[in-house]
Amino acid sequence: MEVVLTPKSNLNLCLCLSRLVFNSLVADLQKGKRINKQQSMACVSHRFGATPLNDQRSNHYQFSARIFTSNRNNCFQGGNIDWNCLNIQLHSNARRGSLIKPCSSATVFNCISSANGASTEVERVVVLVIGGGGREHALCNALKKSPSCDAVFCAPGNAGISSSGDATCITDLDILDSSSVISFCRDWRVGLVVVGPEAPLVAGLANDLVKVGIPTFGPSSEAAALEGSKNFMKSLCDKYDIPTAKYQTFSDPVLAKDYIRDQGAPIVVKADGLAAGKGVIVAMTQEEALEAVDSMLVKGDFGSAGCRVIIEEYLEGEEASFFALVDGENAIPLESAQDHKRVGDGDTGPNTGGMGAYSPAPVLTKELQSIVMETIILPTVTGMAKEGCKFVGVLYAGLMIEKRTGLPKLIEYNVRFGDPECQVLMVRLKSDLAQVLLAACKGDLGRVSLDWCTGSAMVVVMASNGYPGSYEKGSVIQNVEEAEQVAPSVKIFHAGTATNTDGHLIATGGRVLGVTAIGKDLEEARDKAYQAVAQINWPGGFYRRDIGWRALPQKQLST
Repeated sequence: MEVVLTPKSNLNLCLCLSRLVFNSLVADLQKGKRINKQQSMACVSHRFGATPLNDQRSNHYQFSARIFTSNRNNCFQGGNIDWNCLNIQLHSNARRGSLIKPCSSATVFNCISSANGASTEVERVVVLVIGGGGREHALCNALKKSPSCDAVFCAPGNAGISSSGDATCITDLDILDSSSVISFCRDWRVGLVVVGPEAPLVAGLANDLVKVGIPTFGPSSEAAALEGSKNFMKSLCDKYDIPTAKYQTFSDPVLAKDYIRDQGAPIVVKADGLAAGKGVIVAMTQEEALEAVDSMLVKGDFGSAGCRVIIEEYLEGEEASFFALVDGENAIPLESAQDHKRVGDGDTGPNTGGMGAYSPAPVLTKELQSIVMETIILPTVTGMAKEGCKFVGVLYAGLMIEKRTGLPKLIEYNVRFGDPECQVLMVRLKSDLAQVLLAACKGDLGRVSLDWCTGSAMVVVMASNGYPGSYEKGSVIQNVEEAEQVAPSVKIFHAGTATNTDGHLIATGGRVLGVTAIGKDLEEARDKAYQAVAQINWPGGFYRRDIGWRALPQKQLST
């Protein structure tokens, strides 16, 4: 909770504490159970900026709470919680005895005192974000800023999410075990679950949460097949006249190779299932395509994801990412974005999960965005409803703006926020993300309008040497905090980081950091992002030096 005091405000304020404290902690204390102070205060401390102190008796907790005036001065600190009487006393060195009495409301409210003494109550929600990558860090950061969000948990999270204070990380929660997630949500009165990665969605986590009445932003396993099976997505496109590349599906390598020889190159070979963004081979020669078929159908390099392949025509043009929030029937577009899939400068080398992104994307004009909504997004939402698996969540359409026609075709769907596009979208979003996602869960997006900050955003991904192939883990990363001081608009999102036994930040994944910046235009955002990248000392990592080159061709030449 936060209390904003104006210079004329009375310190005697009545705040409501949620039942996540009352029911979970007080009941356990009354039963004589031992409570881990760090865990018990996690939700409260996230909002208060509090740190539990040594308790003076078994049922007495202390914390340091912060209350700011409207001009962020005159910080009153200190306080304690006595779980016997359930009172909070705030005091400064000059004042003592300002009593705050909790109530037992199931909803936590933010009490904001105005200059004339009036107060307004805003409904608040506790959020659990599922995942531990850069996308989830960006979501946690945006949710923390949401006026209606009381606390943010992230499972499992990562070292950067935890150290930044953007969320309380629950590292030991098994996100693929629905019963464990449900139990956590009930214990902490979680009012919204946001599922970041695709694997828990395909496994049915959203199904199980919704079944027990926990609002969940993310599609059911049936609807998640839009990403989980490229053949399912292509079949839906055929049935509902959604423009996409022509294709054939194969499980027999001999037939697949015959089709490739008949069609010629360039051609695209895709693993049908989930392959962590690496199951797409854009083969510029026939030999490359035949090798891709052997890799998937013969050698089994992609496991069960590659036991069936989709071979589709090569589309020439410019790729773009289009995102829309969906509540089962309604869809609203997010701002445009464009990422860089290839590992090397100039869009060379193998595909990756994304080496950088920027927003907005000039290639997606307002006219094209309308066409995408009318010909791709809305027919998909309608089609999914007709197929008996309404889609709730975010639809991420990977598009190709064809050079020949100038019109968009659907390359693939993801059923979650893209990474790294999520990073640039979240830093530009001004709306209350928690309330927007709740509206989607409740089928109420029709009343939602989104507010975005002007200007542009860019993220430059720093990856471990060797990525997207084999890479070394455990290399030390230094000066991340210094990099964030380059400009107020710089934010570094962590994807694959941890802390070693010496307390140093280390790389644990392929894509490790997302150095993100906002500027009045794309050029300024780019300059700030690369200035921040230059501050980071990480010999074990690399990055592309030309993010945004399609929108800033002169910058590419000068790099």
